[in-house]
Amino acid sequence: MRTAERLYAEHGFAGVSVRQIGEAAGQRNKSAVQYHFHNRDELIKAILSRHIAAVERHRIAMVEALAPSGAMSLDDRIGCVILPTIEHHIELGTPSWYGRFLAQVVVEPGLRDYAIQETLGTPSLRRLQEIDSPWRDGHDPEVAAQRDAMIRQLTVHMCAELEYDLAHGRVPASSAEQSWRRLGAHLIRAVCGLSTALLGDRS
Repeated sequence: MRTAERLYAEHGFAGVSVRQIGEAAGQRNKSAVQYHFHNRDELIKAILSRHIAAVERHRIAMVEALAPSGAMSLDDRIGCVILPTIEHHIELGTPSWYGRFLAQVVVEPGLRDYAIQETLGTPSLRRLQEIDSPWRDGHDPEVAAQRDAMIRQLTVHMCAELEYDLAHGRVPASSAEQSWRRLGAHLIRAVCGLSTALLGDRS
């Protein structure tokens, strides 16, 4: 799975075969990857599930810490969406490949839909929706959906870009944590501005 993630991140889904993954992972059995995962999409979903679970550990703690208040500011709500992913990137260290791997996922409709549904189904985001009615109520569903897509694209691709810069020495590895946290803070500000502009949400 680690080898597949790296190859997909560096070369894209179309540029990597299941056989190449097995060879790069040192598998003498050419059918090893297919035996364990059946096909490419099942392998990709397994990689996604591992990362979603890791992000969820951060997000559930953050949501539960804020939930007793019964209400959240816009900054808090956006922070619960973005910061757990930032923390996961920090944990992965440098180099990592998850950001660039996820950037490949979100441009393939079937895989993107799978990733969205799996993420929205996590306990933390279900809990966030329960205490998040001002974020949704009274807004045009089409505009809200477009906002969500913009947030997703901005967050995923900015994380992929920083990950690439860290992996290739454009940003010093010694400042990785600081760079990730700075990106998280900037994303929260940008997404809050985007949400306010589209939905007029200032709560």
